[in-house]
Amino acid sequence: MESMEKIFSKEILDRIESSGIIAVLVVDDPNDAVPVARTLLEGGVNVMELALRTEHSLEALARILKEVPEMLAGVGTILSPEQAKMAKEAGAAFGVSPGLQRSVLEKAIELRFPFAPGLLTPSEIELALSYGCRNVKLFPAGPMGGMNYIKAIHAPYAHLGVRFIPLGGVNIDNLGSYVEHPSILAAGGSWLAPRKAIQNKDWNTIRDNTRAAVEKIKAVRAK
Repeated sequence: MESMEKIFSKEILDRIESSGIIAVLVVDDPNDAVPVARTLLEGGVNVMELALRTEHSLEALARILKEVPEMLAGVGTILSPEQAKMAKEAGAAFGVSPGLQRSVLEKAIELRFPFAPGLLTPSEIELALSYGCRNVKLFPAGPMGGMNYIKAIHAPYAHLGVRFIPLGGVNIDNLGSYVEHPSILAAGGSWLAPRKAIQNKDWNTIRDNTRAAVEKIKAVRAK
């Protein structure tokens, strides 16, 4: 079986790392997909993850791919091999899951679909590594202790190039503590474009949230 390390291209990883943050979205109305993607770009974020939590998620992805090609758009909350296949066929740049299932990971590798499984423990890290996954989601980061936990769990695997995308409890106040650490590929930010703000078409709030996050990342990286 091919390694996920060979499937997750350097170009995609460089885009994600350069952004420093992935906007995680739940879109209920596909008509909101393009406006929210454009708003994120205006704020300086060009990587997003559309969560498969509504029936319109893949339609929202299709509209963004067509009308906002500058956005690197992935799909999250992939919970089955079938969903991995749907995301790949829909044109998602990458896929993410909250947990680690062998069947989903194996399907992603079969499809040559860049995929970051979610994990939380050393055993799960080692299982991911057995499939060549070195870029993984860590969820939920905040409740487990945030960067203190990540620093501890990363130490035995740092020499293997393991890098995390933390999500869950990450916010504008603690964002800097995440992105300044070399174990972090990028942080996941569901607060950038909250579901309610998208429903209310509150683009100003989303733009402000995004700009604040981008400025925080720039300040940390300038040190």
